[in-house]
Amino acid sequence: REFGIQIGNMVTIHSYTNDQRILDMAHKDLRRARAAACNIIPTSTGAAQAVAKVIPELKGKFSGYSLRVPTPTVSVVDFSGILEKQTDTETLLGKLKEAAEGYLKGVLEYNDKALVSMDFKGNPASSILESSYTTVQDGRMVKAVAWYDNEWGYSN
Repeated sequence: REFGIQIGNMVTIHSYTNDQRILDMAHKDLRRARAAACNIIPTSTGAAQAVAKVIPELKGKFSGYSLRVPTPTVSVVDFSGILEKQTDTETLLGKLKEAAEGYLKGVLEYNDKALVSMDFKGNPASSILESSYTTVQDGRMVKAVAWYDNEWGYSN
């Protein structure tokens, strides 16, 4: 909101799901036909299109894909983008923390602890910002990382 997004790309490092295979076998997506618990599997995601539905001004400015990984739950998004307005890491993190404690409370959480994926299992927030890996370079290039429980957070 505050800085605007000119263009962005996301990679969701996503726990494998029940439409994937335990062993290599038939699937309409050849990559998802491979054993989920033994591979990192690049595949499509509907998340990038969903962003444009929620934030219409990002339509055509946002893309992404998924890497399915052999973990049972909790996923993480790695976002890179170009902002419309200049800022720095400290200011961006301050605004995101303010949002997490204010108008996005319960939707966005702010994390500054050294945690790993399973520490977020059962967390009802839609997204938990990983502040230690969220940065701004040259005033407009932003990298943001956020966790979410793909089996729980979206339903709250």
